[in-house]
Amino acid sequence: MPFLDDHPTTAHLYTRDAQSLLTPNSTQRITLIVAGCYIIAIAILWHVPFLSWIIYPFKLLTVGFHEMSHAIAGVLTCATIHSVELDPDEGGETRMSGGIHWITLPAGYLGSSFIGACLITCGFDTNASKIASLVLAVFFLFTLWWARRNWLTWALIIGMAGLIVLFWFVAGGVALRYFILFIGVMSCMYVLWDVIDDTVARKVNNSDASAFARICGCFPSQVWGVIWLIQAFIFFAAGIIVGLVAFKQSAEQQKEQAEHFLPVPGSSGTVPSASIPTFLLTLATAISWKLLN
Repeated sequence: MPFLDDHPTTAHLYTRDAQSLLTPNSTQRITLIVAGCYIIAIAILWHVPFLSWIIYPFKLLTVGFHEMSHAIAGVLTCATIHSVELDPDEGGETRMSGGIHWITLPAGYLGSSFIGACLITCGFDTNASKIASLVLAVFFLFTLWWARRNWLTWALIIGMAGLIVLFWFVAGGVALRYFILFIGVMSCMYVLWDVIDDTVARKVNNSDASAFARICGCFPSQVWGVIWLIQAFIFFAAGIIVGLVAFKQSAEQQKEQAEHFLPVPGSSGTVPSASIPTFLLTLATAISWKLLN
């Protein structure tokens, strides 16, 4: 008679735990549905004339993420950042001297993919979205500093900061969560499309991939484009997976927790001085100083 072991093995326990962690609850299912709607809406608006203006500011924001990633990589490799500029044609340029080019060049696509993935993860939780908005405030401040007199960058940052402040106060921060999720999806989608358009579908001689191919000499720009495209997909998927695993709270639990973490006016536990987002004060101070000088 064969021996039957009724006790689950460690492998079975790990499999069951992984399955439970990756299985979305009701709140996460809504988040995934909203993210899917964002993907469809962005894909449609991207290519429809006139309607594409609806997401035009967010295209510029993702270009800002791209250029800021170049700048951050430059700072980390001891480069001197001269300026970060955006232009109305959805282009951008980061001027720097020094640094390690084989790190700063791919940092644009990979950095903005990573930022998008982090924002997608934070879009699964209200408090995480609040933290993400504070991090974005720091990003905005550095961008404004490096942008100098680039009016388009200033207009974009001030407009996005205003939207973040507005959504912070709507429905106890729930609107902010979906806004952060949208920015994350938009950033990842922009990277995927831009890599395909500039390197895989057609070769653009002044693209990051072309410059990187000239420096490395190992592969042509199309190959580097495919490699970066795969990495961008991995970041996109990782952002969703981490969100599913890390934030299992229901909508009610998130609402209760959000009432005690940088609460909005009118919520229980609100402290008047703490109800104003810290980044709003910091950003307002920086803008006032810049305009006065």
